[in-house]
Amino acid sequence: MATDLSPTARALRAIEILQARPGATAGELAAGLGVTERAARRYVEILREAGIPVESARGPYGGYRLGRGTRLPPVVFTEPEALGLVMAVLDGHPAAADADDLVGSALSKVIRALPEGVGRQAAALRAYASAAPDRDAARPDPATASALVAAVAARRRVLVTYRNDAGKQWEAEVDPWAVVVRHGRWYLLCHSHQADAVRTYRIDRIRGIERLEHEFEPPRDLDPVAALEENLGVGWEYATRVVFDAPLAVVARWVRPPMGRLEASGDGCVLVGSTSNPAMYAQEWLARLPFAFRVEGGPELHAAVATVAARFTAALTPPRVE
Repeated sequence: MATDLSPTARALRAIEILQARPGATAGELAAGLGVTERAARRYVEILREAGIPVESARGPYGGYRLGRGTRLPPVVFTEPEALGLVMAVLDGHPAAADADDLVGSALSKVIRALPEGVGRQAAALRAYASAAPDRDAARPDPATASALVAAVAARRRVLVTYRNDAGKQWEAEVDPWAVVVRHGRWYLLCHSHQADAVRTYRIDRIRGIERLEHEFEPPRDLDPVAALEENLGVGWEYATRVVFDAPLAVVARWVRPPMGRLEASGDGCVLVGSTSNPAMYAQEWLARLPFAFRVEGGPELHAAVATVAARFTAALTPPRVE
């Protein structure tokens, strides 16, 4: 907590703490405000003098809470909070620099609502900070993402209509475990009943959602990010198997989870997985590895690597002299 906040800013911060933690003790309030317990009690009195009812209860389960029906002032950001918010938006959505963009329009409203001094700094940051677009980012329709999050929260099964990058479309009845954002892409981590297995779907490729009546319980020890990383490289249409002579510890630094599972094999290691796009696997993933390797499977990946190899070989072939 910053120590140079004004009394007004601390009073507003006290309201935020009581909103977030009803029943906060004087000690918790003091820690959140960066003041002594005596000063924290004084801020409670300031709020009461301003007409904001703050109730208190004594005893081991006592503390402060806002009175029911309290009408609170509008949200107020400190300058670091406002600038941090603008930076986070531009970092995650570079197009927000344009006021005509959907997120950019929302950001404009936030900036206009800020106090003049803070708003001026936030507007300047937005105007003069250039954000490079992430070519790999693929943000879904907000309504689709919201519907999936609601199904996750309600623990209700859904029927999704999905279209992969090759244009193939199908329906899948799934238990939506979590929505995970990874490197600018939004994924649905779920259990597919048709496949009876964990699946990951790009949310920007989901074309329809129907919430069903069935309820479900997600795994108790579920780590959504770890589960997503583990499953991005399995369950796809084309099998992959790549052998390296280099030690596993050396290769592992270059292998991302979506590429598959890396296992020790003699003095080297083997990468086993699957992909829906062998050409991408060969051109974008294997071509960047600084090791010799052999493609043992499947035939689609073998053909894709052969195409890349032929293209590179042709680039080194001297022109014929007539």
